[in-house]
Amino acid sequence: MSRRRALLELTISYTLILLVIWTPNPIQRILYITAVIVLAAVLALSFRSCEKLGLRRTNLLRSLWIAIAALLLAAILVLVAAHLHTLHTPPSASKFISRFWGYALWALVQQILLQDVFLRRLLLLTQSRRLAALLAAVMFALAHLPNPILVPITLLWGFLSCLLFLHYRNIIPLALAHAAFGITLAITIPPPLIRNMRVGLGFLRYGAHHPSLTKPAPKTGGSFSPPPTWPLQSNSEVQT
Repeated sequence: MSRRRALLELTISYTLILLVIWTPNPIQRILYITAVIVLAAVLALSFRSCEKLGLRRTNLLRSLWIAIAALLLAAILVLVAAHLHTLHTPPSASKFISRFWGYALWALVQQILLQDVFLRRLLLLTQSRRLAALLAAVMFALAHLPNPILVPITLLWGFLSCLLFLHYRNIIPLALAHAAFGITLAITIPPPLIRNMRVGLGFLRYGAHHPSLTKPAPKTGGSFSPPPTWPLQSNSEVQT
């Protein structure tokens, strides 16, 4: 891949992602479909093998500590949230799976985009592993504006995950860790604070769509209970 092609693909891909995040419907739906097609084409044109994508058994056991560490940190955050009465989980394991399985897949997709679209092309453009990892992390974090909780978290995770990918070349534990972190944030931070993990225009419009949830929660024992049909994903409001 030439540097010119890498720059062109990177620019088009990232621009489409930002447009989807910041454009209202019905234009957003058109841009979303366009972005999916373009990103799929970018990945397909540069596809060499699943192993090159990081979907491989090599180094899987050696890098599995990443997912284990993420789960341990997630468990600590859940305990803290339970103590602070901000934990809000679905009432059963089946409802938990039905609510969050889509996010787990989305975590894998995000890591593929971060490592195999952004990082790979930035490595070619910068010729520096650390600089490429930092730039990829900045791009990843900027795509989560203006959410004040997700931006610093994604900046840190984006940088660490890129460095870990360059070391192990395995994306599976990174996707597992991403899913663990994302789901933990969703169930431990009150939705009015994190705005149900919305980013872009969806974050800014969250108060208008959920006016009752932008007000302080009533003091009924100190716990926050979201609606039982709390949505994780919405085509009209982009989430991370």
